[in-house]
Amino acid sequence: MTDKVNLEEYFEKFHDTFSPKIVGELNGQHVKLVRCEGDKIPWHTHDDEDEMFFVVDGSLDILERDRTITLHAGEFSIVRRGVEHRIVPHGHVKLMLFEPAGIAHTGNVKTEITKEHLDRLCP
Repeated sequence: MTDKVNLEEYFEKFHDTFSPKIVGELNGQHVKLVRCEGDKIPWHTHDDEDEMFFVVDGSLDILERDRTITLHAGEFSIVRRGVEHRIVPHGHVKLMLFEPAGIAHTGNVKTEITKEHLDRLCP
């Protein structure tokens, strides 16, 4: 792993959406970058893992059954394990995710965007 990561340089390496890329790893956690656009994320939960969404560019809503959290560039939120949620981007959004290495991409739900194996952009 290099000593520093330039997020924009890594985002330029891919343009597909809803396909997280691993750009770092620490203490059993993956640091991932993902581009999102459109309303494609299903309602889902992660029974054993918390999930952190950091908006690098753009804005999005994190919907939980009883509330909506709107995030803009430079803001993050942590969805706690067991909380049913989905995200809805406002236009094209760049996200950084911090998640346990074994987390299922779309939690307990499988859809056309679910990825079983993630691409790794870091050495």
